[in-house]
Formats: sequence, structure tokens, C-alpha cells
Amino acid sequence: MTTPRRAPTGLPVADPAAGPAAGSADDEVWPPTWADRTAARASGLVGGPLGRYARRNSGWWTPLRVLLAFGALTLLLGYGEKLPCANGQWVASKQYTHACYSDVIPLWGAEGLASGAVPYRDHAVEYPVLTGGFMWLTAELTRGWHALADGGLVPGSDQGVMFGVLTCLLLAVCGLLAMAATAAAAGRRRQWDAAIFALSPLLVFHAFSNWDLLAMAFASAALWAWARGRPVAAGVLIGLGAAAKLYPALLFVPLALLAYRSRCWRPVWWAAAAAAGSWLAVNLPVALAWTAGWKEFYAFSESRPAEASTFWAMAKHYFPNTFGSPADSGWTPPGLAVALFLLAALGAVGWLALTTPVRPRLAQLAFLTVTAFLLTTKVWSPQYSVWLVPLLALARPRWRSALVWQFSEIAVWIATLLWLLGGSDPNKALTYEALTWVLLIRDGCLLVLVALIVREIRHPELDPVRSATEPDPGAGVFAGVPDRPLPTGRVALSAGRVASGDRPPAGD
Repeated sequence: MTTPRRAPTGLPVADPAAGPAAGSADDEVWPPTWADRTAARASGLVGGPLGRYARRNSGWWTPLRVLLAFGALTLLLGYGEKLPCANGQWVASKQYTHACYSDVIPLWGAEGLASGAVPYRDHAVEYPVLTGGFMWLTAELTRGWHALADGGLVPGSDQGVMFGVLTCLLLAVCGLLAMAATAAAAGRRRQWDAAIFALSPLLVFHAFSNWDLLAMAFASAALWAWARGRPVAAGVLIGLGAAAKLYPALLFVPLALLAYRSRCWRPVWWAAAAAAGSWLAVNLPVALAWTAGWKEFYAFSESRPAEASTFWAMAKHYFPNTFGSPADSGWTPPGLAVALFLLAALGAVGWLALTTPVRPRLAQLAFLTVTAFLLTTKVWSPQYSVWLVPLLALARPRWRSALVWQFSEIAVWIATLLWLLGGSDPNKALTYEALTWVLLIRDGCLLVLVALIVREIRHPELDPVRSATEPDPGAGVFAGVPDRPLPTGRVALSAGRVASGDRPPAGD
């Protein structure tokens, strides 16, 4: 009989390798306060960690419902964070001093939505088709609400304000769907890991900065579909996600790497075909009907200068003679150079994935892939970082390191707004040199997360998720398929250490 380990609180830590305790299948769920030191300490605010003999998951409040309640609270706080800017009257640079800037408010007018323009037909929108369609749908709902208000059926409101409210409401639905999908992709025992996403402080600041939650819902649902062994459904969702933001297409990198290790290509090919089909189904009608408007997103992305938060912009600032003329402003790095850096980063992820003695988990490779993209891209808008939160919840569900990184991202957001404030009030603004220090600290925190995940890939006995009975909850069709790493001369870890199910002491 396996003696249960004890968490720092003195409570027994269930051994997932041993299976559920007798008497209740619900006991399979892994309590977060038993598995994570930071969660155990924080639980002191609400009475302390779960007791040894507490009844778990009984009654109406299932873990999923609790997670969705947490998420609803987080999204409500996110709306409150943007509320000071809701009326669009940004006098005295209010959007910067109150840190409430959102692209939603100015684009109501800038994209022609206020005048009834149809995206791509009447106005070239700088977003992929599904996001443009989301914007148009919200604008039509706004006009419908306004018509009802004119008839005295509903309270009246400024159309720009109502557009922002409805956008936040619809995006909140997307966020809750992403949380539910993340919890499902984590597996029954680990569904509490999704609380890292549901209670994300970074989500408070960026849930409604742009339309990212739409693509995140598709990406999270794709991971859930793959975990359930439905590659075609996962492919359809990836294609739709790529039609909203391009980053969900990056999920095919870890899928291809795992397919190579497993020699199990057919499901990935089916997923790729389904993704291409769903992407074309959304894009082709718009591309054929309004070609010029449809191409705007891709032309804008190609010519867009390096954003201040990227290493390209920092390199240009500190080494102006090396990268073009010192007088150049809004420098656009060569596309070939950006592509080469990205390929090099993805190559490193690929080498890691193919040479480790035990097949990495899908979520680990997905996190590393999206991180590689963000670190090498020429456009890293601050809200893009929220893409990583649900992936981190699946890849490394450790609260302390996750919170440290997220607070560094919040610091980047505030520092960026203070730097932008320099255009109207230099006396209260931050210099770009000061901003770069904050950016470098953030990059360092993110690289620490990368290093920790790489260590857990190379030493799977340290992985907080992997167990003997469930090596990868998100593996889907790869579960149980023979693992074939590339020969590197490295001695594989003993089967006993990898498959015993023993876990390291509760971390973070």
C-alpha cells in the first residue's frame, strides 16, 4: 500500500497513480490546496486547505461551476477596469492615466461601424475575417438596441457606449467557454488547474483590450476536442480560431512533432484538412466578394513596423546604426529576418520534443510554441500575452511562477501606457529606456517559465501533471501509441521513475 505524501499543510496528498479512493468516483478530482503550496497558503483567506475528511464535489457546486463563477468574477473585474474609458471621452489622456485603454472604443468609429459600414465591403478592417464579422454583428446588435430604445422598450444609451457593453458581454461568453474548455482539456483529475486561467490577474487587464477572447475560445476548444480524440473537430476549431487571430494555427506545430514521435500522422492530416476547410469556408466568400478589403489585414501585417515591446524595436533603439538609418522611425524589420528567428526558435522546440526520452505533453509544447512566436514576432501587442494563460494552466499548473509572470505582464501594460502618455504630457510619462527595463524583466520571467517547462519535459518525474495512469490528459489519439524518440545517445530515464506515478512534493 502506498503511503500518501503530505503537503506543506500536513494534509495527505492523494496519489493519482493509485486511482480514486473507494466510495466515491468524485474523489478522483485533485484538490488544488493539496497539490500547490501557493494555493494552500492563499486558502487561509477562506478557512484553510480542504480537510482530510471533507466531502468533495458534492451538491450543485461542481468544480466546473465554481471555475465558471471565478471566471465570471474575473471578467466582471475586467469590465470594471475598462469602465472609466467606456464613454470614449478620453480627456487629459484618461485612457493612459487610468490604464483603461481598449481598442474596442475607438474602433467603433475608426472602422466605420458607427456609420453602418460593412467590414471589408465598405471599409478595410485590419483584422481577420471572423473578428471583423464579430465586430459587425456587435454593431448590428447595437443598432437594434438603439431602435428599441427609440421605441421606449429598453433604456437608451449612447451607441458607442452600448457597442462597448455588448462587445464585453459577448467576449465574456467567449472567455467562459475558453475556461470550460481548458478545464475539460485538463482532464477530470486536474480540472482545478483551469483556475489559473479563471482567476488570472492578467485577464482583468486584457479581457476586453481587444477581441482576443474570441480566438482563445476556439483554441481552448480545439485542445479539448483533441484531448477527447476528435481530431476533425479540433481541426475545424483551429481553422476558425485562425480566422479570428492567426495564433491558433500554431497548434499544428506541437501536433506535428507528437505525430512524428508517435508515427501517427493520419489524425493530424485529418485535422489539418478540417482546419483548411473551415478557414476557407469563412474567408473565401469574403475574399471573392471584397478582395481589396480582405487583403488589408495581410498587407497591414506585412508592412507594420516593429512594436515597442519587441526585441526588434529595442535593438533598433539601442543600435540604430546596425538596423537601417538612425533617422528611421517606425522601423519595419525584414520579413525574412523575422521568419528566420521564428524558425530557429521553433527548431529548438522541435529538437527538444523529438529527443527527450519520454514524449512531452501537448500543452507543454503548445506553450513553448506560442511563446517562441511572441518572443520573435515584430508585433507583440500587450494583450497578446493573455493567449499564454490557458496554455500555462495546462502546461505547468503552478501558481507562484504563473502569478509572478502575470504581474510582470501587468507592469508592462502600465509602463507602456505611461510611455504613450509622453505624447500629451511628457512630465508624467515614462521614457522608452525605462520601458525597456520593464520589458526585459517580463521577458526574463517568461523565459524562466520556459526553462521550468523544459526541465519538466527532460525530467518527466518532475512534471506536476504526468502520472502513471494518465501521462498526458490532452494526448487524445496519441494516448497509448508507442513512443519513438530520435536516438541521441542519452540514456533514457528508468521506466520505474517515469511510470511510477510518484510526484515531487507540492511546488510553488
